[in-house]
Amino acid sequence: MHILYPELQPYVIHSLAVEPPHILYVEECGNPAGLPVLFVHGGPGAGCEDYHRRFFDPERYRIVLFDQRGCGRSTPHASLENNTTQALVADMERIREHLGIARWVLFGGSWGSTLSLVYAETHPERVLGLILRGIFLCRPHEIHWFYQEGASRLFPDLWESFLAPIPASERGDLLAAYYRRLTSDNELERMAAAKAWSLWEGRTATLRPSQAVIDHFGNPFVALSLARIEAHYFTHDSFLRPNQILADAPRLHGIPGAIVHGRYDVICPIENAWELHKAWPEAELTIVPDAGHSASERGTTEALLQATDAMARRYA
Repeated sequence: MHILYPELQPYVIHSLAVEPPHILYVEECGNPAGLPVLFVHGGPGAGCEDYHRRFFDPERYRIVLFDQRGCGRSTPHASLENNTTQALVADMERIREHLGIARWVLFGGSWGSTLSLVYAETHPERVLGLILRGIFLCRPHEIHWFYQEGASRLFPDLWESFLAPIPASERGDLLAAYYRRLTSDNELERMAAAKAWSLWEGRTATLRPSQAVIDHFGNPFVALSLARIEAHYFTHDSFLRPNQILADAPRLHGIPGAIVHGRYDVICPIENAWELHKAWPEAELTIVPDAGHSASERGTTEALLQATDAMARRYA
């Protein structure tokens, strides 16, 4: 992480009440007069980490981070109530209005790319630019690839651990089987399923194994919100129409963008980035030759820093 901008602390923290029962954690860092950028974290359900502040030059950016409904420092933790894609888009608008920001840059990876794209296609007049990583379009075949069959063939040893909480009789639909356990009243069953789900993601997120990434995904607090909220969204087709993001891509016309994707991303295969780039040719696509899915891999981090610096120069 040494290639990122130096560590920094928020200059203000907000607790923003949105649709009950949710209260969002929102923080601002950097230059209050700088270019506004919203960091949109992944998952859904992962929450922000301290290093997420460091992708932006703090002298040139007004950096806004928030934990989406049910995760991180937002409350109530791991809540599925009133937790939909449309609700999160509305939350982003509420944050923008609360902070008095007219237009902003969105920076999102994985599910953060999904949510940023849906927001931009809903409110294109509010978006100055998009910097996206590890493109996730939330189509059924993407979910099937990672949670039923596909990635399993590349990591058969790790896949065994993912299968472990699910009896053989239920493995024909692993998403449904996990969702039943993650929403059950049995706390031990719920937590065992959450850790297996989350560790499958953490262990496959990088091209070269990263114990720091695995430890983060294995943290019980992170695992519970990540697994429950992801399974909730994916069970409901992420609350999107079929192929919604690519179908609505013409609404991105005129918005400058950068797409960064690891060549060996197993969680969100590079096909997603390629198809988005074809539908939104104004965006510059950077394929990182020696990276997987994680933003913490060096080549991906460097490409993202180049993109944030270029966006800051554009609006200097």
